[in-house]
Amino acid sequence: MPNATTIVLKNGKDHSLRRRHPWVFSGAIARVLGEPSEGEPVRVEAINGELLGVGHFSGGGSIAVRMLDFGPEAELPTAKYWEDKLGNAFRLRQRLGLTGTADTNVFRLVHAEGDGLPGLIIDVYGDTAVVQAHSVGMYRARPEIAAALQVVFGDKLRAIYDKSAETVPGNAVPDAKNGYLFGESSGTEHVVMENGHQFAVDWETGQKTGFFIDQRDNRALLARYSPGRKVLNTFCYTGGFSVYALEAGAELVHSVDSSKKAIALTERNAELSQHADRHAAYPDDVLGFLKNHSAQYDLLVLDPPAFAKHMGARHAALMGYKRLNMAGIAHLAPGGLLFTFSCSQVVSPELFEGAVLAAAIEAGRPARILHRLTQPADHPVSLFHPEGAYLKGLVLAVE
Repeated sequence: MPNATTIVLKNGKDHSLRRRHPWVFSGAIARVLGEPSEGEPVRVEAINGELLGVGHFSGGGSIAVRMLDFGPEAELPTAKYWEDKLGNAFRLRQRLGLTGTADTNVFRLVHAEGDGLPGLIIDVYGDTAVVQAHSVGMYRARPEIAAALQVVFGDKLRAIYDKSAETVPGNAVPDAKNGYLFGESSGTEHVVMENGHQFAVDWETGQKTGFFIDQRDNRALLARYSPGRKVLNTFCYTGGFSVYALEAGAELVHSVDSSKKAIALTERNAELSQHADRHAAYPDDVLGFLKNHSAQYDLLVLDPPAFAKHMGARHAALMGYKRLNMAGIAHLAPGGLLFTFSCSQVVSPELFEGAVLAAAIEAGRPARILHRLTQPADHPVSLFHPEGAYLKGLVLAVE
């Protein structure tokens, strides 16, 4: 790699890379040999000149390099690199039983650091892959990623949609626009299958990549507890939990979300379930809905968006989780079940459980933990990057 920019680390700052942690922080850098542009692939060396690996450079934040490969044999990414990485990710999903099945055709193919590709998310919806770059390096590599996806999937892939405009750092790529990298829109409603349930998905204008795939296993668990129960699903987005509850035989399901567009998709998915007669949807702020309605439910879902995206917001997030769970518990009938979640990466499972505990204490309701929940296997967590474990949840039986 004679022409590659080289990042040299300070003495003693190479330990994390030797443990294969994928981030190099700006404070660990002794000097930069060259003038790397944002997102450029660079070499990373120890102070003695030993090659530690290669990664994407970022000059605008605390994480200066996101590592793509480690060790003295590491090379800058080529077409084969992308094919190998994406092929490895696909084979894992095959072993998980998520590919080629009739009842599920939506799964996460690449989960950033969990699949050794920091800054990259790829979700598969039937014959379409949705790519979302969270770093400039991955954004710049979109053509190579799209080409590799076509090699890995062959004729099973009809289209590749880039959904990076909302996630790539705007100061570095101010003109980022979403659009198809391969193929084009089918011009019809996109309907996918998850565990035999149909869902209309809008990856072009919906939140994230169009569907909250990370709750698949938790939705299936909720279905076990839904028959005959009155269910409230808050922050419902497209109604994933609602559909599972309806098809499992819930007596009634109410869905709440502040987004009218999300409510419209929820109502459409309730129609696809053919149980819309037992469903009602409310476009409302969740805390406002809980304050202004007195109905009691047998099962209640609290699945809010991330309350904290950085450490400085963590305390406020914990107070928010406490208030939300107090409001939810107040609407649970005696013996009811609470499915409560946090997807804030900076809030640990212990801190989240403490906030829920505080809510139960103030509500004066005895509660028992039935399940501790997390993200599914197609959202893997690298053993070397525990920060990738972002989703945590509890199922409580509340007296």
